[in-house]
Amino acid sequence: MRSLDRLTLVLGLAQLAGCGEDPQGPVELIHEQVLTVQIAASPANRSVDLLFVIDDSISMAEEQADLAASFGAFIEVLEAISPNSDYRVAVTTTDGGNPRCPSDTAEHGALVLSPCTHRLADFVVDQGLGEVDVRDVACTDVCSLTDAELEIVPTTTAHDSLAKPRPWLERIGGETNLPPGVSMAEAFACFGPQGIAGCNFAAPLESMVQALDRTADSQDPAYGFFRSDAITLILFVTDGHDCSYAADWANIFAPAGNRVFWSDPDAAAPTPAVCWNAGVECIGDPSHYDSCTAVDKDIDGNTLAFAAGSDQAVLHPVQRYIDRLHGFEALQREIDVQHHVVVAVVGGVANDGSAVYAESEDPEFADAFGIGPGCTGPLGVAAVPPVRLLEVVEAFTPDNAFSICNPAYADALTTIADNFGPQVQPACFPACVEDLDPTTATLEPACRVEQHTPGQANEAIVECQRNPDGSYAIDPLTNDYTMPGPDVTACHAVLTDAGGATSDVTDDLSAECANFSSPAGQGLNVEFKIARRPGFPVAPETRVYASCLLSNTPTLDC
Repeated sequence: MRSLDRLTLVLGLAQLAGCGEDPQGPVELIHEQVLTVQIAASPANRSVDLLFVIDDSISMAEEQADLAASFGAFIEVLEAISPNSDYRVAVTTTDGGNPRCPSDTAEHGALVLSPCTHRLADFVVDQGLGEVDVRDVACTDVCSLTDAELEIVPTTTAHDSLAKPRPWLERIGGETNLPPGVSMAEAFACFGPQGIAGCNFAAPLESMVQALDRTADSQDPAYGFFRSDAITLILFVTDGHDCSYAADWANIFAPAGNRVFWSDPDAAAPTPAVCWNAGVECIGDPSHYDSCTAVDKDIDGNTLAFAAGSDQAVLHPVQRYIDRLHGFEALQREIDVQHHVVVAVVGGVANDGSAVYAESEDPEFADAFGIGPGCTGPLGVAAVPPVRLLEVVEAFTPDNAFSICNPAYADALTTIADNFGPQVQPACFPACVEDLDPTTATLEPACRVEQHTPGQANEAIVECQRNPDGSYAIDPLTNDYTMPGPDVTACHAVLTDAGGATSDVTDDLSAECANFSSPAGQGLNVEFKIARRPGFPVAPETRVYASCLLSNTPTLDC
C-alpha cells in the first residue's frame, strides 16, 4: 500500500499490549482498531470441498449404475470452472445405523475411499426375493483399476503437517493425490459407486452430521477435510426417505415395540414407510396433495409443537440439521467471513426439480414407502419425494434439487458444478477502512497482506506494480496485475474506487463490494485481488490474510 507506517505501529502496539508489556510512544494508538480477515488465496478462487452422501440401499441398483457413469462428466466440469480451481471430494453413505440393519456394516459418516472393484460383494444382495447383482453395470463396466493402481499419494492439511494418505480425492495447485497417469475422472468412477448392500432405512441427514463430526475429530482419518477458504458442498444422492431416528425411540422399528408408524401393524417387520409416517404430514386431496412438510411426531404418532419436538420426536427434527449446518458455516466464517455452505439433492423429484406428492395406486409401493413415487425412471424404477432433505436444501440453496429418475445424472451434476460460480464472492474487506488522506479524491488506506503456508515462514504479499499516474499496471501477456519485480511470484491490488472517482478501471470495486451493506446499514470501501505469476500456483493449504486500520467514523466514511 501507499503507507504502512501507521498500521505497522498500531499492530506492534496491539501485540505489545496483548503481551502485557508497556509500549513506548503514543499510547492513544492502542485504541485504533485493526481488523484481520482471510481473503481468497488465488486470483480466481473456485475452491470447493464436496461431500457426497450416497444412498447404498438395495433400491439404488439402477441409480448406482447411472451415477457411476456420470462421475467423469462432473469432474470435467469441476476442473473446467477455472484453471486455478482447487477441490476435495469425499464420499460417505446413507447407512448411519438402524436397529433393522447390521451395525458392523454401517459407515456412520466415515469417509469411504476404496475402489468398487475391491468391494464387489457390496453390489450383490439377496433379501429372499431373488438375487440382485449390479457388479457389472455399477462398477466393473466403469472401473477397471485396482487398489494398487489407485494408491493415494500422501498429503498434508492445515491441521496436520505430516504427509499421509487421506480418505478423499483432491486437486490443489494443479496437483492431485493420485498416482501418475490416473485422471480424477477415472479415479472417481472407481471410488464413487457404493453398492446396494447398505441399510434400507437410509439416514442421509444423520450420516451428514456424523461425517461433519469426524472431520473435526483429530483422531479420525477424515480430520481436516473441510477448509475454511473453500465452498462447502453437501450433495445427497438418494431415491428414498430420510430416516434419521432418535436413539431413545428406536422401538418404532421393533416388532415388540410401538407399531403406530407401520404400514401394516400385523406385518412381521416394518418397511421404510415408517420414516415417511413418522416425519411427514400432507394436506389436500390424496390423489395429488397440495403440499407435504416435515413434522415432529412423538412415539404415539402425535404431532409435536416445535418447542417439544427436539426431545420427544421419534425422528430427529429437520431443524437439528439446519442448525448444525448454520453452526458449521458460522465456525468457518470465524476464519473466512465469506465462507458458504451449499446443499443439493439428487432425489425423487420431477425433472424441473419440483416435488410431486400423491398416494400410490400400487398397494405394495404404498406399503413399502407410505407415499406414491415422486418420479419414475425410464425402466419403471420409482423414487419417493425426499421431503426432509428438500427442507434442508431450501434453507441453504433454494431450487437446488434434481431428479434421480433422469438417468442423465451428468446434467444434474454439471449444473451443480456450474452453480459454484455465484457462490464465490469477491474479496470485499468486511469493514470501513480509514482514509489516511481525506483531502484527495481517492481512498488512501493502511493495510497489510500476508501469506501463510504450512511449513514455511509467513511472508508479506507486496502490492502490484503501479504506473507513474498511480494506476495499476496490467501485464499484456497475462491480462492481470503486473508483478513489481522479477523475483516476485505474488502481489496484491487494493481496489477502492466505488463511484468512478477516477478514470482508472484497475482500482474499481466490484458491484458486490460497492453495494455491500451490513445489517447496521454500514458499507465498505476496500476490496483485494491477488495476482500470481504463471507457473507459481498457490501452495496447498495456503491462507492469505489482510489487516487494515479501521475508520473511527464508519457511518460517515462508508
